[in-house]
Amino acid sequence: MKKSNKKLTSNLITYGIVVVAFLLCQLAISGVIDGFSMSRSLKGQLIPICVYIVMAVSLNLTVGISGELSLGHAGFMSVGAFSGIVAAMWLSKGMGNENELLCLVLAIIVGGICAGIAGVIIGIPVLRLRGDYLAIVTLAFGEIIRNVLNCLYISLDGSSLHLAFNNPNIPGKLLVNGPAGATGVSKFSTFGMGFVLVLFTLFVVLNLINSRSGRAIMAIRDSRIAAESVGINITKYKMMAFVTSAVLAGMAGALYGLNFSTVTASKFKFDTSILVLVFVVLGGIGNIRGSIIAATLLTVLPELLRAFSTYRMLIYAIVLILVMLATNNPTLRSAVDRIVPRLRKSAARKESDQA
Repeated sequence: MKKSNKKLTSNLITYGIVVVAFLLCQLAISGVIDGFSMSRSLKGQLIPICVYIVMAVSLNLTVGISGELSLGHAGFMSVGAFSGIVAAMWLSKGMGNENELLCLVLAIIVGGICAGIAGVIIGIPVLRLRGDYLAIVTLAFGEIIRNVLNCLYISLDGSSLHLAFNNPNIPGKLLVNGPAGATGVSKFSTFGMGFVLVLFTLFVVLNLINSRSGRAIMAIRDSRIAAESVGINITKYKMMAFVTSAVLAGMAGALYGLNFSTVTASKFKFDTSILVLVFVVLGGIGNIRGSIIAATLLTVLPELLRAFSTYRMLIYAIVLILVMLATNNPTLRSAVDRIVPRLRKSAARKESDQA
């Protein structure tokens, strides 16, 4: 009973952090409070922050909860981005739907479904592997997806969609133009929808972790042999975590793609997968709240360091190294482990005194 209460409290704190951050950002955007405003560059980072939070939390489901190292997460993001763009443009221009919110919601759903299908196709052969082999193969699949998108041409002719590979001579206006990517994209993404997507991701991931399926996934991570001995279906639960992660990454990709007028496959290279993995590792493998904080800080940090001009990324790298050294310092960890229980005891005493 105590464990369930602790989990519930921890989940509520996580939701509360996201809600408070959203409200503070809305106050800064509106400029209601004098002296409390947000620069234009930081406003432009709000939707990417939401996207990277979803990416980090979803990858943590695979890396931290399932215990499988995946280096192709950007591939699912790219599938969601391009499929979401095509769906939104078809709905708005092909079907004449002027409701931008509806187009955005349906595009995010389509992006998630397409990324989920890609996750199933990739997961069936890949999840038979373990450790470094799994990481290498997921990396290869991410690069395969990117190169397929570079050869893909999709056009809109009235209300009809045409698709071709390595052939730009198809009727209608090109929505996806091979290496040039998707150009002339209408911007549908909003910060409010990004906030809703973050909450949806947290709801799915936290409920999965605390469910019977989540416990089975963590049992497989801790000891595959022990999990098999009690009758847990290894393939089923590993596939569940992998595909759920892919669906959420695809939804984030759709939101990301509809935030820019031009989107190319080069934006979803291996570097993007590594960046998201850095968020997960820096925030703590298996720590959902840590992934949220790390994704937010590391997305904002390059903008905050822009005043340092050419030394900006050097300082960014040094900060990363220092934070990694600090978080992996056993002395610091033991100090935190001693302080946190004391704070909890003092809070409990205050509550009892008040009662």
